[in-house]
Amino acid sequence: MTSAHKDFKYRHIGTSSADQLLMLKTLGYDSIDDLMSDAVPQVIRFNGEGTLPEPISEPEALGELRALASRNRITASMIGLGYYGTHVPGVIKRNVLENPSWYTAYTPYQPEISQGRLEALINFQTMVTDLTGMKTANASMLDEGTAVVEAMMIARRSSDSKSNVFYVDSDALPQTKALLEHRAEPLGIEVQYFDASAGATGLVGEYFGIMLQYPGASGAITDIKPAIDAAHAVSAIAVVAADLLALTLIAAPGDLGADIAVGTSQRFGVPMGFGGPHAGYLAVRDGLERSMPGRLVGVSIDAEGAAAYRLTLQTREQHIRRERATSNICTAQVLLAVMAGMYAVYHGPRGLRAIANEVHTKTVALAESLTAAGLTLSSQEFFDTIRVLNVDAEAVWQKARAHGITMLKVDDSTIGISVDETTSEATLNAIAHAFGAELVNTNDTSRVSNFARTTSYLTHEVFNSHHSETSMLRYLKRLADYDYALDRGMIPLGSCTMKLNSTTEMEAVTWPEFGNIHPFAPADDTRGYLQM
Repeated sequence: MTSAHKDFKYRHIGTSSADQLLMLKTLGYDSIDDLMSDAVPQVIRFNGEGTLPEPISEPEALGELRALASRNRITASMIGLGYYGTHVPGVIKRNVLENPSWYTAYTPYQPEISQGRLEALINFQTMVTDLTGMKTANASMLDEGTAVVEAMMIARRSSDSKSNVFYVDSDALPQTKALLEHRAEPLGIEVQYFDASAGATGLVGEYFGIMLQYPGASGAITDIKPAIDAAHAVSAIAVVAADLLALTLIAAPGDLGADIAVGTSQRFGVPMGFGGPHAGYLAVRDGLERSMPGRLVGVSIDAEGAAAYRLTLQTREQHIRRERATSNICTAQVLLAVMAGMYAVYHGPRGLRAIANEVHTKTVALAESLTAAGLTLSSQEFFDTIRVLNVDAEAVWQKARAHGITMLKVDDSTIGISVDETTSEATLNAIAHAFGAELVNTNDTSRVSNFARTTSYLTHEVFNSHHSETSMLRYLKRLADYDYALDRGMIPLGSCTMKLNSTTEMEAVTWPEFGNIHPFAPADDTRGYLQM
Protein backbone atom coordinates (compact mmCIF):
# COMPACT_ATOMS: atom_id res chain seq x y z
CA MET A 1 0.00 0.00 0.00
CA THR A 2 1.35 3.42 -0.93
CA SER A 3 0.27 6.88 0.18
CA ALA A 4 -1.08 9.27 -2.44
CA HIS A 5 2.11 11.37 -2.70
CA LYS A 6 4.07 8.21 -3.61
CA ASP A 7 1.55 6.83 -6.10
CA PHE A 8 3.28 6.56 -9.49
CA LYS A 9 0.17 6.94 -11.63
CA TYR A 10 -0.64 10.36 -10.20
CA ARG A 11 2.91 11.56 -10.79
CA HIS A 12 3.14 10.02 -14.25
CA ILE A 13 -0.29 10.68 -15.76
CA GLY A 14 -0.79 13.91 -13.88
CA THR A 15 -4.58 14.30 -14.10
CA SER A 16 -6.41 15.22 -10.91
CA SER A 17 -9.79 13.77 -9.90
CA ALA A 18 -11.39 17.04 -10.99
CA ASP A 19 -9.70 16.79 -14.41
CA GLN A 20 -10.97 13.25 -14.85
CA LEU A 21 -14.54 14.16 -13.84
CA LEU A 22 -14.55 17.07 -16.29
CA MET A 23 -13.40 14.82 -19.15
CA LEU A 24 -15.95 12.16 -18.22
CA LYS A 25 -18.75 14.74 -18.04
CA THR A 26 -17.77 16.09 -21.45
CA LEU A 27 -18.07 12.56 -22.84
CA GLY A 28 -21.37 11.97 -21.06
CA TYR A 29 -20.21 9.51 -18.37
CA ASP A 30 -20.25 9.52 -14.59
CA SER A 31 -17.29 7.21 -14.00
CA ILE A 32 -14.33 5.53 -15.68
CA ASP A 33 -16.06 2.18 -15.21
CA ASP A 34 -19.06 3.43 -17.20
CA LEU A 35 -16.77 4.66 -19.97
CA MET A 36 -14.86 1.38 -20.09
CA SER A 37 -18.12 -0.58 -20.14
CA ASP A 38 -19.08 1.11 -23.41
CA ALA A 39 -15.56 1.29 -24.85
CA VAL A 40 -14.52 -2.34 -24.30
CA PRO A 41 -16.93 -4.94 -25.74
CA GLN A 42 -18.01 -7.62 -23.30
CA VAL A 43 -16.75 -10.36 -25.63
CA ILE A 44 -13.11 -9.29 -25.18
CA ARG A 45 -13.29 -7.98 -21.62
CA PHE A 46 -11.28 -9.77 -18.93
CA ASN A 47 -13.41 -10.40 -15.88
CA GLY A 48 -11.09 -12.64 -13.88
CA GLU A 49 -8.74 -11.82 -11.06
CA GLY A 50 -5.64 -9.85 -11.98
CA THR A 51 -2.20 -11.44 -11.61
CA LEU A 52 -0.18 -8.25 -11.22
CA PRO A 53 1.33 -7.49 -7.80
CA GLU A 54 0.21 -4.52 -5.75
CA PRO A 55 1.64 -1.18 -6.91
CA ILE A 56 4.77 0.16 -5.26
CA SER A 57 6.41 3.58 -5.08
CA GLU A 58 9.08 4.82 -7.49
CA PRO A 59 11.92 4.41 -4.93
CA GLU A 60 10.74 0.88 -4.23
CA ALA A 61 10.61 0.09 -7.95
CA LEU A 62 14.15 1.38 -8.42
CA GLY A 63 15.23 -0.76 -5.49
CA GLU A 64 13.74 -3.84 -7.14
CA LEU A 65 15.45 -2.94 -10.42
CA ARG A 66 18.76 -2.58 -8.57
CA ALA A 67 18.27 -6.04 -7.12
CA LEU A 68 17.60 -7.44 -10.61
CA ALA A 69 20.60 -5.61 -12.06
CA SER A 70 22.83 -7.08 -9.36
CA ARG A 71 21.96 -10.56 -10.64
CA ASN A 72 23.56 -9.75 -14.01
CA ARG A 73 27.31 -10.33 -14.23
CA ILE A 74 29.42 -7.97 -16.32
CA THR A 75 32.44 -9.55 -17.99
CA ALA A 76 34.81 -8.39 -20.70
CA SER A 77 32.74 -9.49 -23.69
CA MET A 78 34.84 -10.89 -26.54
CA ILE A 79 31.92 -12.70 -28.20
CA GLY A 80 31.48 -10.36 -31.18
CA LEU A 81 28.88 -11.51 -33.73
CA GLY A 82 27.71 -7.94 -34.33
CA TYR A 83 27.71 -6.74 -30.70
CA TYR A 84 30.69 -4.98 -29.13
CA GLY A 85 31.67 -3.08 -26.03
CA THR A 86 31.74 0.66 -26.63
CA HIS A 87 32.45 3.83 -24.68
CA VAL A 88 29.37 6.06 -24.60
CA PRO A 89 30.76 9.62 -24.57
CA GLY A 90 29.54 11.32 -21.40
CA VAL A 91 28.38 14.39 -23.29
CA ILE A 92 26.14 12.21 -25.48
CA LYS A 93 24.87 10.08 -22.61
CA ARG A 94 23.87 13.11 -20.53
CA ASN A 95 22.60 15.35 -23.32
CA VAL A 96 20.91 12.84 -25.66
CA LEU A 97 20.15 9.50 -24.01
CA GLU A 98 19.12 11.05 -20.68
CA ASN A 99 17.59 14.21 -22.15
CA PRO A 100 13.77 14.34 -22.54
CA SER A 101 14.20 16.86 -25.35
CA TRP A 102 15.44 13.90 -27.39
CA TYR A 103 13.64 10.87 -25.96
CA THR A 104 10.09 12.29 -25.76
CA ALA A 105 9.83 13.79 -29.25
CA TYR A 106 7.22 12.48 -31.69
CA THR A 107 7.80 11.20 -35.23
CA PRO A 108 8.89 14.27 -37.25
CA TYR A 109 5.88 14.44 -39.56
CA GLN A 110 5.73 18.18 -38.77
CA PRO A 111 9.13 19.45 -39.89
CA GLU A 112 8.54 22.95 -38.55
CA ILE A 113 8.81 21.60 -34.97
CA SER A 114 11.36 18.87 -35.72
CA GLN A 115 14.38 20.58 -37.30
CA GLY A 116 16.75 19.50 -34.54
CA ARG A 117 16.05 15.79 -34.82
CA LEU A 118 15.92 15.95 -38.59
CA GLU A 119 19.39 17.50 -38.69
CA ALA A 120 20.64 14.82 -36.29
CA LEU A 121 19.21 12.13 -38.58
CA ILE A 122 20.79 13.77 -41.63
CA ASN A 123 24.08 13.39 -39.75
CA PHE A 124 23.34 9.68 -39.29
CA GLN A 125 22.40 9.22 -42.95
CA THR A 126 25.52 11.09 -44.09
CA MET A 127 27.70 9.00 -41.77
CA VAL A 128 26.27 5.81 -43.26
CA THR A 129 26.53 6.88 -46.91
CA ASP A 130 30.09 8.14 -46.44
CA LEU A 131 31.35 5.02 -44.69
CA THR A 132 29.54 2.57 -47.00
CA GLY A 133 30.23 4.50 -50.20
CA MET A 134 26.55 4.37 -51.16
CA LYS A 135 24.29 7.11 -52.57
CA THR A 136 21.37 7.19 -50.10
CA ALA A 137 20.73 5.89 -46.58
CA ASN A 138 17.54 5.89 -44.57
CA ALA A 139 17.10 7.23 -41.04
CA SER A 140 17.80 3.80 -39.49
CA MET A 141 16.34 0.31 -39.23
CA LEU A 142 15.25 -1.72 -36.22
CA ASP A 143 18.47 -3.78 -36.24
CA GLU A 144 20.93 -5.45 -38.61
CA GLY A 145 18.83 -8.58 -39.12
CA THR A 146 15.79 -6.55 -40.13
CA ALA A 147 17.94 -4.48 -42.48
CA VAL A 148 19.26 -7.61 -44.22
CA VAL A 149 15.74 -9.00 -44.67
CA GLU A 150 14.52 -5.69 -46.09
CA ALA A 151 17.53 -5.65 -48.43
CA MET A 152 16.58 -9.14 -49.63
CA MET A 153 13.08 -7.85 -50.39
CA ILE A 154 14.47 -4.82 -52.25
CA ALA A 155 16.60 -7.22 -54.29
CA ARG A 156 13.58 -9.30 -55.20
CA ARG A 157 11.61 -6.23 -56.28
CA SER A 158 14.50 -4.68 -58.21
CA SER A 159 16.23 -7.62 -59.88
CA ASP A 160 15.36 -8.58 -63.45
CA SER A 161 15.79 -12.24 -62.50
CA LYS A 162 12.67 -14.41 -62.23
CA SER A 163 14.41 -16.77 -59.80
CA ASN A 164 13.32 -17.15 -56.19
CA VAL A 165 16.83 -18.06 -54.96
CA PHE A 166 18.76 -15.75 -52.61
CA TYR A 167 22.38 -16.71 -51.90
CA VAL A 168 23.75 -15.98 -48.42
CA ASP A 169 27.37 -15.92 -47.30
CA SER A 170 28.01 -18.99 -45.13
CA ASP A 171 30.08 -16.69 -42.87
CA ALA A 172 27.08 -14.44 -42.16
CA LEU A 173 26.02 -13.73 -38.58
CA PRO A 174 23.99 -16.64 -37.15
CA GLN A 175 21.10 -14.41 -36.07
CA THR A 176 20.95 -12.95 -39.58
CA LYS A 177 20.77 -16.41 -41.11
CA ALA A 178 17.96 -17.40 -38.76
CA LEU A 179 15.89 -14.31 -39.53
CA LEU A 180 16.44 -14.60 -43.28
CA GLU A 181 15.25 -18.21 -43.27
CA HIS A 182 12.24 -17.33 -41.11
CA ARG A 183 11.14 -14.40 -43.28
CA ALA A 184 11.96 -16.04 -46.62
CA GLU A 185 9.74 -19.10 -46.18
CA PRO A 186 6.30 -17.39 -46.32
CA LEU A 187 7.53 -15.19 -49.19
CA GLY A 188 8.45 -18.20 -51.31
CA ILE A 189 12.13 -17.28 -51.29
CA GLU A 190 14.69 -20.08 -51.23
CA VAL A 191 17.76 -19.23 -49.12
CA GLN A 192 20.92 -21.03 -50.22
CA TYR A 193 24.41 -20.68 -48.73
CA PHE A 194 27.75 -20.32 -50.48
CA ASP A 195 31.38 -19.84 -49.48
CA ALA A 196 32.20 -16.22 -50.28
CA SER A 197 35.89 -16.82 -49.56
CA ALA A 198 35.95 -18.95 -52.73
CA GLY A 199 34.82 -16.00 -54.84
CA ALA A 200 31.91 -16.69 -57.18
CA THR A 201 32.41 -20.44 -57.56
CA GLY A 202 29.54 -21.24 -55.20
CA LEU A 203 27.03 -19.13 -57.12
CA VAL A 204 25.38 -21.58 -59.50
CA GLY A 205 22.14 -21.49 -61.42
CA GLU A 206 19.74 -18.56 -61.39
CA TYR A 207 19.28 -16.24 -58.40
CA PHE A 208 17.92 -12.75 -57.77
CA GLY A 209 20.37 -11.63 -55.11
CA ILE A 210 23.31 -12.37 -52.86
CA MET A 211 24.25 -11.28 -49.34
CA LEU A 212 27.86 -10.97 -48.19
CA GLN A 213 29.15 -10.43 -44.62
CA TYR A 214 32.08 -8.00 -44.56
CA PRO A 215 34.08 -8.85 -42.45
CA GLY A 216 32.63 -12.31 -41.86
CA ALA A 217 31.25 -13.59 -38.58
CA SER A 218 34.52 -15.50 -38.18
CA GLY A 219 36.42 -12.23 -38.58
CA ALA A 220 37.83 -13.17 -41.97
CA ILE A 221 38.06 -10.45 -44.60
CA THR A 222 37.81 -11.84 -48.10
CA ASP A 223 37.70 -10.34 -51.57
CA ILE A 224 33.95 -9.97 -52.16
CA LYS A 225 34.23 -8.21 -55.53
CA PRO A 226 34.21 -11.41 -57.65
CA ALA A 227 30.89 -12.46 -56.09
CA ILE A 228 29.44 -8.97 -56.62
CA ASP A 229 30.53 -8.95 -60.27
CA ALA A 230 29.11 -12.44 -60.80
CA ALA A 231 25.77 -11.35 -59.36
CA HIS A 232 25.60 -8.36 -61.67
CA ALA A 233 26.38 -10.58 -64.65
CA VAL A 234 23.08 -12.41 -64.09
CA SER A 235 21.06 -9.27 -63.21
CA ALA A 236 21.11 -10.07 -59.48
CA ILE A 237 21.40 -7.55 -56.65
CA ALA A 238 24.42 -7.61 -54.31
CA VAL A 239 23.84 -6.88 -50.62
CA VAL A 240 26.79 -6.33 -48.27
CA ALA A 241 26.40 -6.39 -44.48
CA ALA A 242 29.34 -4.29 -43.30
CA ASP A 243 30.88 -3.23 -39.99
CA LEU A 244 30.94 0.59 -39.87
CA LEU A 245 34.08 0.82 -37.73
CA ALA A 246 35.94 -1.58 -40.03
CA LEU A 247 34.92 0.61 -42.99
CA THR A 248 37.19 3.37 -41.71
CA LEU A 249 40.09 1.08 -42.69
CA ILE A 250 38.81 -1.29 -45.42
CA ALA A 251 37.27 -0.59 -48.82
CA ALA A 252 33.67 0.63 -48.82
CA PRO A 253 30.96 -1.69 -50.22
CA GLY A 254 29.96 0.98 -52.73
CA ASP A 255 33.51 1.14 -54.06
CA LEU A 256 33.36 -2.64 -54.60
CA GLY A 257 30.14 -2.38 -56.61
CA ALA A 258 27.54 -3.31 -53.96
CA ASP A 259 23.94 -2.32 -54.67
CA ILE A 260 22.83 -2.26 -51.01
CA ALA A 261 24.78 -1.94 -47.76
CA VAL A 262 23.29 -2.89 -44.40
CA GLY A 263 24.44 -3.35 -40.83
CA THR A 264 24.29 -1.94 -37.34
CA SER A 265 25.63 1.21 -35.70
CA GLN A 266 25.63 -0.29 -32.18
CA ARG A 267 29.37 -0.01 -31.63
CA PHE A 268 29.15 3.73 -32.29
CA GLY A 269 28.43 4.61 -28.67
CA VAL A 270 25.30 2.53 -28.00
CA PRO A 271 25.48 -0.09 -25.21
CA MET A 272 24.85 -3.74 -26.15
CA GLY A 273 21.80 -3.92 -23.85
CA PHE A 274 21.41 -7.72 -24.09
CA GLY A 275 20.69 -7.27 -27.80
CA GLY A 276 19.12 -3.85 -28.18
CA PRO A 277 17.80 -1.39 -28.88
CA HIS A 278 20.25 -0.01 -31.37
CA ALA A 279 20.03 1.50 -34.86
CA GLY A 280 20.47 -0.69 -37.90
CA TYR A 281 21.28 0.97 -41.20
CA LEU A 282 20.36 0.48 -44.86
CA ALA A 283 21.91 2.33 -47.80
CA VAL A 284 21.47 1.92 -51.55
CA ARG A 285 23.13 2.87 -54.81
CA ASP A 286 21.62 5.42 -57.16
CA GLY A 287 18.32 4.22 -58.61
CA LEU A 288 17.07 2.15 -55.67
CA GLU A 289 15.87 5.03 -53.45
CA ARG A 290 12.18 4.46 -54.08
CA SER A 291 12.46 0.81 -53.11
CA MET A 292 13.87 1.64 -49.69
CA PRO A 293 11.88 0.94 -46.52
CA GLY A 294 11.53 3.25 -43.55
CA ARG A 295 12.05 6.93 -42.97
CA LEU A 296 14.20 9.09 -45.21
CA VAL A 297 15.22 12.64 -44.28
CA GLY A 298 15.95 15.13 -47.04
CA VAL A 299 16.58 18.83 -47.57
CA SER A 300 13.82 21.06 -48.93
CA ILE A 301 13.06 24.78 -49.20
CA ASP A 302 10.68 26.48 -46.77
CA ALA A 303 8.14 29.24 -47.51
CA GLU A 304 10.82 31.91 -47.07
CA GLY A 305 13.27 30.25 -49.42
CA ALA A 306 15.58 28.89 -46.75
CA ALA A 307 16.89 25.33 -46.68
CA ALA A 308 15.03 23.09 -44.23
CA TYR A 309 14.86 19.40 -43.39
CA ARG A 310 11.82 17.18 -43.85
CA LEU A 311 10.83 13.55 -44.32
CA THR A 312 10.97 12.84 -48.04
CA LEU A 313 9.61 10.20 -50.45
CA GLN A 314 6.87 9.48 -47.92
CA THR A 315 4.62 7.94 -50.56
CA ARG A 316 6.69 4.75 -50.10
CA GLU A 317 5.56 4.47 -46.49
CA GLN A 318 2.82 2.58 -44.69
CA HIS A 319 1.17 5.63 -43.13
CA ILE A 320 0.28 6.81 -46.65
CA ARG A 321 0.15 3.77 -48.96
CA ARG A 322 -0.98 1.25 -46.33
CA GLU A 323 -0.98 -2.27 -47.81
CA ARG A 324 0.69 -1.00 -51.02
CA ALA A 325 3.65 0.45 -49.12
CA THR A 326 7.22 -0.49 -49.99
CA SER A 327 7.50 -2.21 -46.61
CA ASN A 328 5.56 -2.61 -43.38
CA ILE A 329 8.54 -1.10 -41.59
CA CYS A 330 7.07 2.22 -40.50
CA THR A 331 9.47 3.24 -37.78
CA ALA A 332 13.10 3.99 -37.04
CA GLN A 333 15.43 3.75 -34.05
CA VAL A 334 15.68 7.52 -33.87
CA LEU A 335 17.16 7.99 -30.39
CA LEU A 336 19.84 5.37 -31.05
CA ALA A 337 20.51 6.70 -34.56
CA VAL A 338 21.00 10.16 -33.06
CA MET A 339 23.48 8.71 -30.55
CA ALA A 340 25.43 6.86 -33.25
CA GLY A 341 25.48 9.87 -35.55
CA MET A 342 26.65 12.12 -32.71
CA TYR A 343 29.37 9.60 -31.86
CA ALA A 344 30.71 10.17 -35.38
CA VAL A 345 30.30 13.94 -35.01
CA TYR A 346 32.16 13.91 -31.68
CA HIS A 347 35.07 11.74 -32.82
CA GLY A 348 35.21 12.86 -36.44
CA PRO A 349 36.94 10.91 -39.23
CA ARG A 350 40.37 11.03 -37.57
CA GLY A 351 38.98 9.93 -34.21
CA LEU A 352 37.03 7.01 -35.69
CA ARG A 353 40.07 5.89 -37.65
CA ALA A 354 42.20 6.11 -34.50
CA ILE A 355 39.70 3.93 -32.61
CA ALA A 356 39.65 1.42 -35.47
CA ASN A 357 43.46 1.36 -35.65
CA GLU A 358 43.73 0.76 -31.90
CA VAL A 359 41.21 -2.09 -32.08
CA HIS A 360 42.99 -3.63 -35.06
CA THR A 361 46.47 -3.25 -33.56
CA LYS A 362 45.38 -5.02 -30.37
CA THR A 363 43.82 -7.82 -32.41
CA VAL A 364 47.02 -8.24 -34.43
CA ALA A 365 49.11 -8.32 -31.24
CA LEU A 366 46.91 -11.07 -29.80
CA ALA A 367 47.00 -13.02 -33.07
CA GLU A 368 50.81 -12.80 -33.23
CA SER A 369 51.06 -13.94 -29.61
CA LEU A 370 48.90 -16.99 -30.22
CA THR A 371 50.62 -18.01 -33.46
CA ALA A 372 54.02 -17.57 -31.77
CA ALA A 373 52.82 -20.15 -29.22
CA GLY A 374 52.11 -22.61 -32.04
CA LEU A 375 48.35 -22.04 -32.29
CA THR A 376 46.46 -21.92 -35.60
CA LEU A 377 44.10 -19.15 -36.73
CA SER A 378 41.27 -19.63 -39.21
CA SER A 379 42.28 -16.53 -41.20
CA GLN A 380 45.31 -14.29 -41.53
CA GLU A 381 43.31 -11.30 -42.79
CA PHE A 382 40.97 -9.77 -40.23
CA PHE A 383 39.94 -6.51 -38.55
CA ASP A 384 38.91 -7.17 -34.93
CA THR A 385 38.00 -10.86 -34.72
CA ILE A 386 40.05 -14.05 -34.84
CA ARG A 387 39.19 -17.73 -34.44
CA VAL A 388 41.65 -20.13 -32.85
CA LEU A 389 41.51 -23.72 -34.14
CA ASN A 390 42.40 -27.12 -32.68
CA VAL A 391 42.20 -26.25 -28.98
CA ASP A 392 40.29 -27.62 -26.00
CA ALA A 393 37.63 -24.93 -26.31
CA GLU A 394 35.91 -25.67 -23.00
CA ALA A 395 39.14 -25.57 -20.99
CA VAL A 396 40.36 -22.34 -22.60
CA TRP A 397 36.93 -20.73 -22.26
CA GLN A 398 36.76 -21.59 -18.56
CA LYS A 399 40.26 -20.22 -17.89
CA ALA A 400 39.23 -16.90 -19.45
CA ARG A 401 35.96 -16.88 -17.49
CA ALA A 402 37.95 -17.19 -14.28
CA HIS A 403 39.47 -13.80 -15.16
CA GLY A 404 36.13 -12.18 -16.00
CA ILE A 405 36.40 -12.65 -19.77
CA THR A 406 33.77 -14.23 -22.02
CA MET A 407 34.92 -15.49 -25.42
CA LEU A 408 32.90 -17.27 -28.11
CA LYS A 409 32.95 -21.06 -27.91
CA VAL A 410 32.32 -21.86 -31.59
CA ASP A 411 32.59 -25.65 -31.19
CA ASP A 412 34.57 -28.17 -29.13
CA SER A 413 37.86 -27.16 -30.76
CA THR A 414 37.37 -23.54 -31.86
CA ILE A 415 37.37 -20.28 -29.88
CA GLY A 416 36.34 -16.89 -31.28
CA ILE A 417 37.78 -13.64 -29.90
CA SER A 418 36.52 -10.15 -30.80
CA VAL A 419 38.36 -7.02 -29.68
CA ASP A 420 36.63 -3.65 -29.24
CA GLU A 421 37.44 -0.14 -28.04
CA THR A 422 36.95 -1.16 -24.38
CA THR A 423 39.47 -4.03 -24.52
CA SER A 424 42.41 -3.44 -22.18
CA GLU A 425 45.96 -4.75 -22.35
CA ALA A 426 45.28 -6.65 -19.12
CA THR A 427 42.41 -8.45 -20.85
CA LEU A 428 44.64 -9.35 -23.80
CA ASN A 429 47.27 -10.69 -21.40
CA ALA A 430 44.70 -12.84 -19.61
CA ILE A 431 43.41 -14.23 -22.93
CA ALA A 432 46.93 -15.10 -24.05
CA HIS A 433 47.55 -16.87 -20.74
CA ALA A 434 44.31 -18.84 -21.12
CA PHE A 435 45.85 -20.33 -24.29
CA GLY A 436 49.21 -20.89 -22.60
CA ALA A 437 50.78 -18.01 -24.53
CA GLU A 438 52.44 -14.69 -23.65
CA LEU A 439 51.38 -11.34 -25.11
CA VAL A 440 54.19 -10.14 -27.36
CA ASN A 441 55.01 -6.85 -29.03
CA THR A 442 54.78 -6.92 -32.81
CA ASN A 443 55.72 -4.74 -35.73
CA ASP A 444 53.00 -6.37 -37.84
CA THR A 445 50.34 -3.69 -37.44
CA SER A 446 47.99 -4.44 -40.32
CA ARG A 447 46.11 -7.45 -41.59
CA VAL A 448 43.84 -5.34 -43.81
CA SER A 449 46.44 -3.94 -46.22
CA ASN A 450 45.09 -5.99 -49.13
CA PHE A 451 41.69 -4.37 -48.60
CA ALA A 452 42.80 -0.88 -47.51
CA ARG A 453 40.36 1.96 -48.02
CA THR A 454 41.53 4.69 -50.40
CA THR A 455 38.49 7.01 -50.41
CA SER A 456 37.75 9.80 -47.91
CA TYR A 457 34.75 9.95 -45.59
CA LEU A 458 33.00 12.29 -43.15
CA THR A 459 34.34 15.39 -44.90
CA HIS A 460 31.31 17.56 -44.04
CA GLU A 461 31.98 20.40 -41.63
CA VAL A 462 29.73 18.94 -38.92
CA PHE A 463 32.06 15.93 -38.53
CA ASN A 464 35.10 18.19 -38.24
CA SER A 465 33.92 20.85 -35.79
CA HIS A 466 32.55 19.54 -32.48
CA HIS A 467 35.39 17.54 -30.95
CA SER A 468 35.52 19.36 -27.61
CA GLU A 469 32.86 18.71 -24.98
CA THR A 470 31.96 22.40 -24.90
CA SER A 471 31.36 22.57 -28.63
CA MET A 472 29.44 19.28 -28.63
CA LEU A 473 27.31 20.36 -25.68
CA ARG A 474 26.35 23.60 -27.41
CA TYR A 475 25.61 21.83 -30.69
CA LEU A 476 23.28 19.33 -28.99
CA LYS A 477 21.55 22.14 -27.08
CA ARG A 478 21.05 24.16 -30.25
CA LEU A 479 19.46 21.20 -32.04
CA ALA A 480 17.21 20.43 -29.06
CA ASP A 481 16.01 24.04 -29.11
CA TYR A 482 14.87 23.55 -32.72
CA ASP A 483 12.48 20.80 -31.60
CA TYR A 484 9.14 20.66 -29.80
CA ALA A 485 8.84 17.61 -27.54
CA LEU A 486 6.92 16.64 -24.41
CA ASP A 487 9.43 18.53 -22.28
CA ARG A 488 7.87 21.71 -23.71
CA GLY A 489 4.22 20.85 -24.13
CA MET A 490 1.61 18.59 -25.70
CA ILE A 491 2.35 17.36 -29.22
CA PRO A 492 -0.54 17.94 -31.69
CA LEU A 493 -0.32 14.46 -33.19
CA GLY A 494 -1.05 11.10 -31.64
CA SER A 495 -0.09 7.49 -32.14
CA CYS A 496 1.70 4.65 -30.41
CA THR A 497 4.60 7.00 -29.61
CA MET A 498 2.36 9.69 -28.11
CA LYS A 499 3.52 9.14 -24.55
CA LEU A 500 6.00 10.19 -21.91
CA ASN A 501 8.50 7.66 -20.59
CA SER A 502 8.99 8.69 -16.98
CA THR A 503 12.43 9.37 -15.57
CA THR A 504 12.11 6.39 -13.25
CA GLU A 505 11.28 4.11 -16.18
CA MET A 506 14.26 5.40 -18.19
CA GLU A 507 16.90 5.53 -15.46
CA ALA A 508 17.86 1.85 -15.48
CA VAL A 509 18.58 1.95 -19.23
CA THR A 510 21.93 3.61 -18.49
CA TRP A 511 23.03 1.20 -15.74
CA PRO A 512 26.03 -0.88 -16.87
CA GLU A 513 24.48 -4.04 -15.38
CA PHE A 514 21.82 -3.77 -18.09
CA GLY A 515 23.75 -1.97 -20.85
CA ASN A 516 26.97 -3.98 -20.91
CA ILE A 517 25.47 -7.45 -21.38
CA HIS A 518 26.01 -9.27 -24.69
CA PRO A 519 22.89 -10.99 -26.12
CA PHE A 520 24.82 -14.28 -26.33
CA ALA A 521 26.23 -14.04 -22.81
CA PRO A 522 25.94 -17.25 -20.75
CA ALA A 523 22.75 -17.66 -18.73
CA ASP A 524 24.78 -17.37 -15.52
CA ASP A 525 25.54 -13.76 -16.49
CA THR A 526 21.96 -12.79 -17.32
CA ARG A 527 19.91 -13.96 -14.33
CA GLY A 528 18.51 -10.48 -13.74
CA TYR A 529 17.46 -10.06 -17.35
CA LEU A 530 15.92 -13.52 -17.46
CA GLN A 531 13.97 -12.88 -14.26
CA MET A 532 12.57 -9.68 -15.78
